[in-house]
This record gives sequence, structure tokens and C-alpha cells, in this order.
Amino acid sequence: MGKTLKLTSGMAVAFVAGMGVAVAGNAPGVTDTEIKIGNTNPYSGPASVYSTIGKSIGACWKQVNAEGGINGRKIKWISYDDGYSPPKTKEQIRRLVEKDKVALTFQTLGTPTNSAVHKYMNKKKVPHLFVATGATKWGQPKKFPWTMGFQPNYQTIGRIFGNYILQNHPNSKVAVLYQNDDYGKDYVIGVKDAMGDKYAKQVVKEETYEVTDPTVASQIISLKNSGADVMVNISIPKFAAQAIKKMDAIGWKPVHLLNDVAATIKSTFAPAGLEKSKGIISVTYLKDPNDPEWKNDPEMNAWRAFMKKYYPKGDAANAFNVYGWSVCSLMIDTLKRAGNDLSRENIMKQAASFKKFRVRGLLPGIMANTGPADFYPVEQMQMTRFDGKGNVRFGPTISAETSK
Repeated sequence: MGKTLKLTSGMAVAFVAGMGVAVAGNAPGVTDTEIKIGNTNPYSGPASVYSTIGKSIGACWKQVNAEGGINGRKIKWISYDDGYSPPKTKEQIRRLVEKDKVALTFQTLGTPTNSAVHKYMNKKKVPHLFVATGATKWGQPKKFPWTMGFQPNYQTIGRIFGNYILQNHPNSKVAVLYQNDDYGKDYVIGVKDAMGDKYAKQVVKEETYEVTDPTVASQIISLKNSGADVMVNISIPKFAAQAIKKMDAIGWKPVHLLNDVAATIKSTFAPAGLEKSKGIISVTYLKDPNDPEWKNDPEMNAWRAFMKKYYPKGDAANAFNVYGWSVCSLMIDTLKRAGNDLSRENIMKQAASFKKFRVRGLLPGIMANTGPADFYPVEQMQMTRFDGKGNVRFGPTISAETSK
């Protein structure tokens, strides 16, 4: 070649793909052999039932590395416990970005926790990808171009619940329980949006709880005393299970609509009591490992093989482990598409370029779609009813558009 190549500050130089070298510009956390990915997860605290998501994703990266990595690079997965505490999340995210110097964060869990670092991640221009929360705020590419969601957003699910009430229980009295933060309020916005002026007429009582509360027993008693015959329950698994137990104990049997992130057998229904949980209505977009429909499904067989080999201590009946494996596939493909241009800008560009991408583990027909102005990858789901054994799907596939 005969000439020496000089790099100037801020200059991104792409090397030949076969050399396995990342671009020189703005690719922290990346070497020719490694990509550092950061994460925070509640391995302790009131939301610790979600800890298996972080563990299943860690197992996913073990499989990726065992199979040669991504474009020749191994993944270094750094996941810290934040206890579902926003101040702790701030501390751990700063550690990941400023000390560990990760290339990006992936699947940081929780609405209040991610809210605490939302502005920071965008100020630092670090990819804050496929966050483990459905809050609507994660889809604002103009205002927050470095943050992207994954699952259907909470306002959409709230609208589905509101429409269900109007269509099936138009003369009901409705009680609402929700977590008193952006997570809970986002669902309520959707319910109000769907019900319009009928919300004020039909909702006879609202109660909230704090994640630091020991129990929601008093709230459930108050809601029962309102005379409501429909209950909209927006809570995390710990409090959802408490609510189900208390409702049974006091003999209150309303039509029970439970938000998707709590409507799981292993984390909520089993602890509360399967019989006590019968009839609960929710929504889903994932294949349920307990559903016999997927007994011989190729994707779920691949998931079961993955669990057996890479996460043997994990519960093969826990849908959260399907979720972790599922979202991991979207991150894998994002990095594959980025090739050797692993600058933070290109990682975000690739994350925003999916068209009808099949994310493993999603229900048939549900695809991931993103774009420069669309940071909501998954926007379809189906309603479910728990029959004492599994969440039985009913009705058509509902999209974000048709829910409005």
C-alpha cells in the first residue's frame, strides 16, 4: 500500500470486514474480539421475580459465544442488580457507561428505573435498547433518539382493556388498582383514552400502591366496598398475587382484567393459587411454554433445548424465560446487521431498520417493525383468559392501530 494511514480525532475508519476490526470512531466497548453490553435488573427487591429475565438473557449470550459470537466477536454481558430502585439504577448505569465503558445497554428493566436514566443515556448518546418496559415514552425518536422499547406499549394495552369493558360490560361499575408511578399511570391513560367520558361514569373507585408498600390488602377491601363488578388491576407480580389472594379471602369475584407483565402462571397465578386465579383476563404476544399448542413447535423446541443446555437452573414453565430468549434474538440480529461498523450511531440505525422481522418466541403472525420514526418494535397482541391451567387465547390479533 505504501502509505501510513493517520486517524484524526472523531474520524470513523471502516476496515475490511474480513479483518474483524470495528470502526475507529465512537465504538467504545468494542474490540476486534469483544462487544460489551450492559444491563440492570432487579435481582433483589419487590420486582425480583423478573430476575430470571436477566439470567435467561445471560444464558442467551453464553450460547452466542459458544457458537462463535457475532461476526467473530464474543459478547461480554455485564448485568448489575438495581433492586427496582431508581437511585440504584442511576448508580449502576453510570458505572456501566463511565467505568465499564459498555457499547450499549440492553433490556434494562422497569419503567421507574429506566425513567431515572432516560435523559442521561440520551445525553451521553449511548444506545438504550429494547428496554424491558412497555411505557409509551420509549417511542420518542425525535426527543430521545437513543432509547427504544420492545414490547407492546402500556397505553395500547390500557385501550384494549377499556374497549373490552365498553363492548362486554357497558353497564358495569369499574374499580382500578395501579402502581403509583409512570408504569401504572401509562396503562390508566390508555383505559381513559378508550372509555372517554364513560370512564368517569363507570369507574367508581381508584386505588394506588407504592412499590415499597408491604401489601395491597387495604386497597382491595376499599375497591370491593365500592360495589364494583369489574376490576382493572395494573400491578407487578408481587402485588398482583396479593390482590388475587385478598379478593378470594373476602369473597369478591369481579371480572378481573390484569395487565400483561403480571399475568404469568409461575410468577403470579401459582403463588396466588391457580384456582383463585381462574377467569383472569389479560393480553399476550408471546408463546406460553405451558400451552400444549406449542408442544411440538420448532421454535419452542429450540427454546427448550436452549434452557436445558444453557440455563438448566431456569424454570422451563416460566414465560419470562421465553421473553428473555425472544428479545435476545432481536439484539443479536441488530448487531449482525451492524457488521463491523459498531459505532453507536450505526447500532441505533440498525435497530431502527427492521421490517417484518420474525422474533423467535412471538405468537404466529406477529412481527417486529421499526423505522427512524417508529421505536415500537412489537405492536400486536391477543387477549387471554386463565382457565386454571393456562392462558387461553381468544379473539383476533389486535394491533396498536386497531386498539384505538
